[in-house]
Amino acid sequence: MQIQINDSIDKLTLKLTSWLDLLITNMPNIILGLSVFGFAYYISQKLHHWIYRLLKRRFKQESIRSLIANFASIIVIALGLFLSLSIMNLDKALTSILAGAGVAGLAIGLALQGTISNTFSGIFLAVKDIMNIGDFIQTNGYSGTVEDITLRYVVLKEVDNNLVIIPNKLVVEHPFKNFGLTQQIKATVTCGVAYDADLEKVEDVTRRAIERSFPQGDRKIDFHFLEFGSSSINFQTRFWVDAESKLNILEAQSETIKMLKKLFEKEGIEIPFPTRTLITQPSVELVN
Repeated sequence: MQIQINDSIDKLTLKLTSWLDLLITNMPNIILGLSVFGFAYYISQKLHHWIYRLLKRRFKQESIRSLIANFASIIVIALGLFLSLSIMNLDKALTSILAGAGVAGLAIGLALQGTISNTFSGIFLAVKDIMNIGDFIQTNGYSGTVEDITLRYVVLKEVDNNLVIIPNKLVVEHPFKNFGLTQQIKATVTCGVAYDADLEKVEDVTRRAIERSFPQGDRKIDFHFLEFGSSSINFQTRFWVDAESKLNILEAQSETIKMLKKLFEKEGIEIPFPTRTLITQPSVELVN
């Protein structure tokens, strides 16, 4: 028994001695490897702050700036780690880390497929500059002002002050209308006048009224008579307004409707309303 214990102690001592010799032999490489990793970590932090400040002018979304800055920082740290392990002659450990990272990355990617899709969609929205905070958009059956664009979702504030959270993936995969991309939008107003109205006068009054409230410059006001309605001749006019949201369009349409009604009354142009005529027949009493 004592012999076995002594033999085990000798093997342990021999193993520890070999490790100590290996440590002393590779001490310069270990110091150099740790120094390289420390330097890489320092550079990564400086790069993180520099990229974050640089992107502050480009992206309003704090989450997008942090993601890009962190990604660049992680790349520098990973390069420093791989270089350090190579300097310390730990190539086998490096190979194991790469193999483990590949398997773990595949498993994480499958588990977080939806989240990753929303993240890349959020980056796409930020980089392409097709949607910004403050824009008025319509998408997926909702319309409102963009309050925030994160890595997972877009926050819309509707006209009634309700907040709608839409995943980035749905915004990218479905068509959306961004009123904020253009400074001027065409408003449309439809109306009807009586059959005995002077149609040329109707068109002239409408054009002058719109030009007075919404100067068109060199642009043309569209005016077309559409149909012979049941009680009126209907027309449609389209004109340019300075607008960046649907609310501005509604305000311009409302203002135009009030203005046209007032001017038509002043010019003696009737805006008819549907009427219904009831014809009654006298009752006949039968006398036996």
